[in-house]
Amino acid sequence: MGRLQIVGLGPGDPGLITMASIVIMKRAARLLLRTAVHPTAAYLNEKGIFYESLDRFYENCASFEDVYTHIVDYVLAAVKEGDVVYAVPGSPAVAERTVTLLEERCRRENIDVEILPGMSFLESLYSKIGLDPVNGLLVADSFDITALQTVPNVPVVITQIYDEHTASDVKLFLTKRYGDEYEALLVHHISLPDEKIEKIKLYELDRHRETDHLTSLVLPSAPPAAEEEAKMPFDITPLTEVMDRLRGEHGCPWDKSQTHKTLRRFLVEEVYEALDAIDNNDNEGICEEFGDILYQVVIHAKIGEEEGLFNAQDIVDHVTKKMIKRHPHVFSEKSLENTGASVINWDRLKQDEGRQQHKYLLDGVTKGLPSLLESYKLQDKAGKVGFGWSSVEGVWDKLSEELAEFKAAVQGGEANHMEEEAGDVLFVLVNLLRYYGIEPECALHRANTKFRRRFAHVEDRVTASGRTWSEFTPDELDNFWSEAKAAERQLTGKRLADNNKM
Repeated sequence: MGRLQIVGLGPGDPGLITMASIVIMKRAARLLLRTAVHPTAAYLNEKGIFYESLDRFYENCASFEDVYTHIVDYVLAAVKEGDVVYAVPGSPAVAERTVTLLEERCRRENIDVEILPGMSFLESLYSKIGLDPVNGLLVADSFDITALQTVPNVPVVITQIYDEHTASDVKLFLTKRYGDEYEALLVHHISLPDEKIEKIKLYELDRHRETDHLTSLVLPSAPPAAEEEAKMPFDITPLTEVMDRLRGEHGCPWDKSQTHKTLRRFLVEEVYEALDAIDNNDNEGICEEFGDILYQVVIHAKIGEEEGLFNAQDIVDHVTKKMIKRHPHVFSEKSLENTGASVINWDRLKQDEGRQQHKYLLDGVTKGLPSLLESYKLQDKAGKVGFGWSSVEGVWDKLSEELAEFKAAVQGGEANHMEEEAGDVLFVLVNLLRYYGIEPECALHRANTKFRRRFAHVEDRVTASGRTWSEFTPDELDNFWSEAKAAERQLTGKRLADNNKM
């Protein structure tokens, strides 16, 4: 087992390589350069210092992470055969992913490693643009930029803007946080004869054709508005970035194949799973299911973005503006005295919006809703303009009337007529529930959940008995059902008692 020494090649000017690094490279039995695409490689050639370039890994690997992993594996394999000097651009201690990986591996595998101090491009950058790191600084590699989840209140340096594709990725990521018009510094070949430092706006980043591995981007400290935004407690960015990856070139085939239409049923399913969690008072489940609903929103937003129609920010902006507009009693000097007036005002404000213009009042109720919910909304809209019974007693009378007509239809035995009268019963029942502020879709969903739970208890009792269903009398099965009801009441009582103690 050999020894590993890691040295830096400086920012580019050979005069900025430390003397210790030069001596070590001259004496090296085996010198490995992460890349020879660096100005100091010409200096090594001139001085007759033999080295092996690892640039081939950049050509054969699919991603930078793969490149760095293969380089680390190769360097450590070489160390097992003898002493190795590994040289990297700049300083080994600054924004050098392979050095970080090598340190971790050497520590785990008990390999002797020495990292020599060197000069990075940052030292030149400090003096050129008047930046003092004592006041705070964040340095990130372009390939690992997703670590920058919020806008920091210190300057940021993004290193190694390799090419136009990388510049485009960095631009898309940063503009979501800083905005298109944010001014930054594009730093090219610092300390070299063709050094260039140019002020640009973020949207211009990928328009520069000369970007390479010696190009960096400097973002000055964020303005107060961006800092306030960074302190917001809610950030959807991590999820949108996951979606970018899932729908990206090397993403998930299933996610990449989805369209707005293919996702329709999943959105409905997630909503009902959330309702189930709410009915079960499952707070952890509610959180999880709302996350699944949010995922549906984000993937639809990503599809819209890919088609050039809208993105996640457009969705947030749209609903924010709409909620402010529809609540003038909250966001302006106007006020409303009661909830009923607020709802009436809401409907009027909706009609003022472009997409809410309808020829008929009931056109505003979506036809794709579950039937119970659609019935509730239809009758609710009609009731708001005075079409309906003046008191709930009239609805009770109408329900009795419809039940009688349904019984008569059943006695008549004509299937089509029975279905029609059954629909009338349900329709009036929905209206009755509306008078009591009960949303029928949620009520029936709750009843279904309760039936599932209680029937599962009955089934458990039948299974535990070793007998078949047919061997039980209806009364025996009803007793099991009563057991389930009693157990639920006991659990509900305990929950209420626990809540009262809090």
